[in-house]
Amino acid sequence: MKLLEKIGLTALRKIDPETAHGLALKALNTGLGPRTGPITSARLKTTIAGLDVPNPVGLAAGFDKNATALNALSQTGFGFLEVGAATPRPQPGNPKPRLFRLTEDQAAINRFGFNNDGMDAIAKRLEARPTDAVIGLNLGANKDSTDKAADFATVLTRCGPHVDFATVNVSSPNTEKLRDLQGKAALSALLDGVMQAHSQLDKSIPIFLKIAPDLTTDEIEQVADVANASGIAGIIATNTTLDRIDLHSAHGHEKGGLSGQPLFEKSTRVLAQLSTLTTLPIIGVGGVGNAEQAYQKIRAGASAVQLYTALVYGGISLAGEIAQGLDDLLARDGFVNVAEAVGSGRSDWI
Repeated sequence: MKLLEKIGLTALRKIDPETAHGLALKALNTGLGPRTGPITSARLKTTIAGLDVPNPVGLAAGFDKNATALNALSQTGFGFLEVGAATPRPQPGNPKPRLFRLTEDQAAINRFGFNNDGMDAIAKRLEARPTDAVIGLNLGANKDSTDKAADFATVLTRCGPHVDFATVNVSSPNTEKLRDLQGKAALSALLDGVMQAHSQLDKSIPIFLKIAPDLTTDEIEQVADVANASGIAGIIATNTTLDRIDLHSAHGHEKGGLSGQPLFEKSTRVLAQLSTLTTLPIIGVGGVGNAEQAYQKIRAGASAVQLYTALVYGGISLAGEIAQGLDDLLARDGFVNVAEAVGSGRSDWI
């Protein structure tokens, strides 16, 4: 991390976290932050569900909810980006405050509630996206929708032509009854509707399913069964957790989804179990804050990783640092490429 970025992070951590996040996006758009483009090498290049990426380190959904910093983010070290979540209609989300730093735990709790500008505004920004980046969209449902399952297909139809992949997000804990859609029958019906909408797109794109880390072993098996039969291209494991895992920060009692370091072990165990139940590629998310943790998720069964909360503490340059460190770890252990390492340490997590 460069000195200027370190000074900026120190200043941002002294103000309200949601305000700080907005300022960070503005800073990126004014030219601050890395401009080297994605870190890449022969070892780091990989393919995920048909998507060729320069490295397997992605930006998780939620950082750029409204797709307002696509050009700036595409020039950082990330191998791919996911923006959103987008809902059919704009919505303000839950009342503030709704984002809390847990500095002692290198974590965060949020209860945003899918605040976003709506699919039409986001689609217009995606139309002007950089064409040399791999960009996906997280699909969401409106809080007051009478048919949340249909909302996902609606957003896909509107925005699908402008992205490289889309993610069905039924795992956010901050929209009432959303996680109920992870049940076997409901999930099967939902994905059927999404895949019908997908079949009407002029360009076929991979569809991912993002799951919660709070599922039981039986529920994970049911999700895998549905995913395997649905025609989707991959799974993202996992979203934030409702558990409070040995926290030390003053805000640890706040309601919402917990992300960051405390989630690492739980989310990695879920992805390892899931990887024994499906041949679909898995993107590992939850607690990735350094190259070693990215490497552990890949060895547990992930074809790629995503991060977000760690950027609060490590800055946007962390993406490139993790990618470079991952390259070094692959070389150290004699792997020719990322794909060779996938699942090589699964037994450590099951």
